[in-house]
Amino acid sequence: MSGYIIVVLVGAVVTCLVAFAINVMVPGSDSTSTEDRLSAMASHRSLSDEKENSSLLTGVDEPSSPINRLLEKIPAFTDYLDQADIPIQPAKFAVLCLAAFVGGAMSCILTPLPILLASFAGALCAALPLSWLVMKRKKRLAKFGRQMPEALDLLSRSLRAGHSLNAGFGLVASELEAPLATEFSRAFEEQNFGIPLDEAIEDMSDRIPNMDLRFFATAIVLQRQTGGDLAEILDKISHLIRERLMILGQVQALTGEGRMSGAVLLALPPVLFIVMLKLNYDYVLMLFTDQIGRYMLMAALVTQVIGALVIKKIITIKV
Repeated sequence: MSGYIIVVLVGAVVTCLVAFAINVMVPGSDSTSTEDRLSAMASHRSLSDEKENSSLLTGVDEPSSPINRLLEKIPAFTDYLDQADIPIQPAKFAVLCLAAFVGGAMSCILTPLPILLASFAGALCAALPLSWLVMKRKKRLAKFGRQMPEALDLLSRSLRAGHSLNAGFGLVASELEAPLATEFSRAFEEQNFGIPLDEAIEDMSDRIPNMDLRFFATAIVLQRQTGGDLAEILDKISHLIRERLMILGQVQALTGEGRMSGAVLLALPPVLFIVMLKLNYDYVLMLFTDQIGRYMLMAALVTQVIGALVIKKIITIKV
């Protein structure tokens, strides 16, 4: 097997390993069936209506291909950047990651380090912008979730004081801090431009993948269709969110040891590899020059990825 092929394969596996390590360090926010049902209920335009409109325009019912269904499940990278509040185009961010990869690879080529480590260094450098993006997005979404109870209480008091729901959105946008104030301000401005309230709330719930926001959107849509005391509904949702956040904090505290153990176990092999490379260069180089060493290296990387998946599965508890 050519050495260049080994470099490419090792680089790809290391990139996947870094991505799994990021997921282990930061709790995931995968959508659940409850979130999917809430999203469907909050939407006032059903999927069947969209298909009917498409059929009227095209005259032909085109079945969705597996590739299209797969692409629908993958969030757009532009939305991912918007959720992280990073004002940069996806193409520019991709160029930044590519430049980081080239810079990391060149650092091995221009230094006494073995050239076979170029893929490792390039993958680690390319993972730095991606990890920063993931951390920034998760931090922003977490702060949005913590602000939801206060926003619902403020909306409830505004409704009891005689203000309209639209005015309550403006009050939330002016009184609270970003990121929640930014999203409510955008929804408030959309209503001022003539967009219906249901559609503005639906767009906001699409921009922010938060289950509590989908509860809120569902409550607004159902209340406008069936009637009822919206202020009382918002109070109950606020109480539910506070209880859920309390339970989530307890779960995070109980799984903290598992996350730390996973981070240590995932970081130990690369750190030990670097230490051994410094202490005994020729001994470590056999993993790249010898055929059995290459197989051992690939097996080690594969088992590392499997271990990251198992640890992620153990410490992930959805509330």
